[in-house]
Formats: sequence, C-alpha cells, structure tokens
Amino acid sequence: MTRAVLAPFIFVIHTSLQIANLALWGGLIILFGLVKLIMPNGRVRAWWNKVMHALMFSFGRISVILIRLFNNVDIECAVHGELAKDRWYLIIANHLSYLDIVLLIEFATYRIPAPKFFLKKELIWLPFVGLGAWALDMPFMHRFTKKYVEKYPHKKGKDLETTKKYCEKFKTVPTTVINFVEGTRFTQEKHIAKQSPYTNLLPPKAGGVSFTLAAMGDLFTNVLDISLLYPENKKHPMMEMLSGKMTKIIIDVSVTPIPELQQDSHKSEAEFRVYFQNWLNGLWKEKDARIKKLLES
Repeated sequence: MTRAVLAPFIFVIHTSLQIANLALWGGLIILFGLVKLIMPNGRVRAWWNKVMHALMFSFGRISVILIRLFNNVDIECAVHGELAKDRWYLIIANHLSYLDIVLLIEFATYRIPAPKFFLKKELIWLPFVGLGAWALDMPFMHRFTKKYVEKYPHKKGKDLETTKKYCEKFKTVPTTVINFVEGTRFTQEKHIAKQSPYTNLLPPKAGGVSFTLAAMGDLFTNVLDISLLYPENKKHPMMEMLSGKMTKIIIDVSVTPIPELQQDSHKSEAEFRVYFQNWLNGLWKEKDARIKKLLES
C-alpha cells in the first residue's frame, strides 16, 4: 500500500537518476568515440575500445544498482553452462522491454565480452543511446518492407551487407553479438496479430542471425539462449520498475552449441534459409516450454 502511494514520487526520482546515469556514461562514450575517429588502427585503438566498453559496463552496473535501490526486487540469474571473457558468443534473446538491454549489459559484466546490439536505425536519434551505440561500433539496421523493396529493388540485401560489414569488425577481438530475433517487443496485441504458435513468444526471424552465423560461425564458441522474464510485472515492466513496483526478474541462460551452418553445395540459398529457420523454430519451441516452466515455478 505504501509503495503504491509513493509510486509517483519514486517514478520522478528514479527516472531522473536513470537519465542522469545514462547521460553521464553515454556522454563520456560519445566523447571517447569522437577521439577514436582520429586514432589509427592498432594497439592504442584496441585499448581505447576497452576503456569505452568499461564505461558501458559502468552504466549497466549503476543502472541495476538503482533498480535494486528503488524496487524490492529479486533478480534470479541462472547460467546453464560455462562462460568466459576470451570467447565469441551469439546471444539470442526474447524481447519484452527496453529494460532487457540494461539487464543484458549488466549480465555481460565480468562474465563475457562486451555486447554488441543490432539496433533499429531510428534509435540513432535517441539522446545518448544512438550516438553512444555508434561510438561503440554497434550496427544500425535499415528494415525495409516488402513493398519498399519492390519499389526500390536495389535496396534488397542492404541489411545483410550491414551485418557482414560489422561482422568483419567483430572478428579481431572477442565479442558478444546480441540479436532479438523476434524483431520487436512482445505484447499480447502483437502475439495475436502475428498468430504466434508460441505461448510466450513472437515468431523468430532467421535473416540477421543466419547471416551473422554464416559470416562468423567459425569464431563463435556458443549460442547463449537467454530468456528474460518479469513474471509479476508483465504488462509494463519498464514503467513499473521506474515506479518501484518491480518484484521479480528472471534471467535464464542456456549455453548451447553453434548449429552446423556449412551450406551443402547441393542446397540453394533458399533451401539453406529454410533449414536455418527450422533450426531456430525448434530452439524457440524449447524456449517457450522452458519459459512456461519458469513462470509456473
């Protein structure tokens, strides 16, 4: 009862502190990114990138400290398998809220290499987030509709070109690539509109992930199948977290083998994409069953 009464005040104070935290570390990352523009490739630039990653990790850690401070929350993190900082990982995660990004950054701290998110191009204009992500060499994807590609056929495959370009950058140093394969945040309205065959997930899209794996499959050590859940705050997790109403967060991580992606010479590109989509659908079916058990428990 007390928390419900105080929620508007908590929201104002907590939101202000979260924005200040983002502005501090995001501003520093952008400043370091501008300096990096004049640096030649080499050891100094590599060291500079490590400093910038440390700034990103600091943002994630302090953000989660604030979440704990303003919420009586239990954060349950389970990792099924071994992790290391000197490997390459592909994270495939479900997507419920912008809070997911903060939690994944904080999760990566001290466990795995610095994460790289594939972001929508519209986010480049989001204060501190857009330019900060640019400074950290995160790729911005241009999502073209089928109608748009039909009208401008030369745009076909541009997303894949962007993926390939950034994958080349990721080959030189241990990296974690994060892809929200549902393409958007889960809501009941989207679940119904997309006629999802899964209870707790939207249908996954294979495009970006399959190309990332094709470009870097020999480097990736494992796929990290991460399930993010807010079991008692399903409707508006971000708002409820900022208002001090978040009670439980589940981060469930399964360390799984990289799928066999060597394209059979007898298979066409279309057949190969179908093969990979079937692999992803199978992974999503298992994930959906695991989420159901986690929610029931």
